[in-house]
Amino acid sequence: MITADDIHWDDRGLCPCIVQDYYTKRVLTLAYMNRESFNITLEKGLTCFWSRSRKELWLKGATSGNYQHVVRMEADCDADAILVQVIKDGPACHLGHDSCFDTELNMDFSKENKHE
Repeated sequence: MITADDIHWDDRGLCPCIVQDYYTKRVLTLAYMNRESFNITLEKGLTCFWSRSRKELWLKGATSGNYQHVVRMEADCDADAILVQVIKDGPACHLGHDSCFDTELNMDFSKENKHE
C-alpha cells in the first residue's frame, strides 16, 4: 500500500490526482492532493483534494452529496501522479456533468494531418 511518504510532492506540496470511475473506467476529473488530503482520502475512503483556487481542503461531495467512494489507489511509476478509482454517488463535475471531461476539442486527427 502506498503512503504519503512514497509520493513525490511538487514544490507546492501537491500531486496531480486522476479520478476514474471504477466500473466504466471513464476519467472523471483531474484534481490535486497534498499530504493531508491524501491521508484523509485513505482514512475516510472518500476522495479529498486540495483546492488550489480556494486554498483549502475539499472533500468531494461534502456540499453536493456527490461523494466518491475509493475502491483503489495507485501511484504511477515515478510516484508523481495518483490514480484513484471510485464508485460515485452522482456527477463528478460541479456543472452537473458525469465527468469534468465532457468538452470535446474540435481537432482533426485524420491521417493527412499526422506528422511522420
